[in-house]
Amino acid sequence: MLASPVHMHIPDGFLTPAVAALGWALAIVMIVVALRQTRRQLDDRMVPMMGVLAAFIFAAQAINFPVAAGTSGHLIGAALAAIVLGPWAAMLIMTSVLAVQGLLFQDGGLLVMGWNILNMGVIAGFSGYFAYRLARRWAGESRVGVLAASFAAGWISVVLAAVACAIELAASGTSPLALAVAAMGSVHALIGLGEGAITAAAIGLLLATRPELLKLDRPAPGLRTATLVLIGLGAALLVAAFSPLASPSPDGLEAVARRQGFLGMEQAAPFHVLPGYTVPFIAHPALTTVIAVMIGTLVVFGGAVVVGRLAARRGAASS
Repeated sequence: MLASPVHMHIPDGFLTPAVAALGWALAIVMIVVALRQTRRQLDDRMVPMMGVLAAFIFAAQAINFPVAAGTSGHLIGAALAAIVLGPWAAMLIMTSVLAVQGLLFQDGGLLVMGWNILNMGVIAGFSGYFAYRLARRWAGESRVGVLAASFAAGWISVVLAAVACAIELAASGTSPLALAVAAMGSVHALIGLGEGAITAAAIGLLLATRPELLKLDRPAPGLRTATLVLIGLGAALLVAAFSPLASPSPDGLEAVARRQGFLGMEQAAPFHVLPGYTVPFIAHPALTTVIAVMIGTLVVFGGAVVVGRLAARRGAASS
């Protein structure tokens, strides 16, 4: 069955204005810190990878996969980005993805975007990064060890981000804390298995083709940065082409909201650009989804590259 991607992030209405404002305040602080940190860590050669990772994560998030009890899940991708480029750059990547999803596709509320950034960019990114580093020490430097560490990082990042979301819902009086943590934690423990598998598969592909990106082994021969970027962006667009195959079942948060009776609190966006991952003037259900997701993939790629270049150039100027 062909379907447009379901909405994936916290919508407006689930959190109180005070909680939403706190989320924005914390997110702005973290974005400023992330820009400063990436100035010290990124150079012009790594900036295009921010765009490639952001494009791939955006496209992959559009393909929800089914989990138990009529619920679907999707990739977060923060752990993958953090493993490759570090947690601060991963936060900027996730911010770019979430901004495009909210502004172009009305996926995730604008008032609560601060918490979406914190949950998926900060909590998921940093927990995935540190879980990967710790697991690498335990599992060793072998290929199997790296893949196991990548899987653990993906799983932990999803579960902790879900628990954080549950706490935010409880702080807003939307759902009792114990119920929210149990419901969000249990369903996202299953979704995390998919996240872990995708993260490990992506890291395995990098190990086989570009191990220097993971600072492992010797540099693989041959590909220039421009060629690597074109291949990566092409792969992201190919993933976007499969977006109509996304599971139509509700995402983990939406499923919990239905069961606990607060789904009706969702507030629709006051504007529409490409609503529901569709292009308004394209009637064909599969084609409109593919074109919309491809547009988003390209916009996210460009946005992440611009952010990365600004940070890298300011870093070079200050040094």
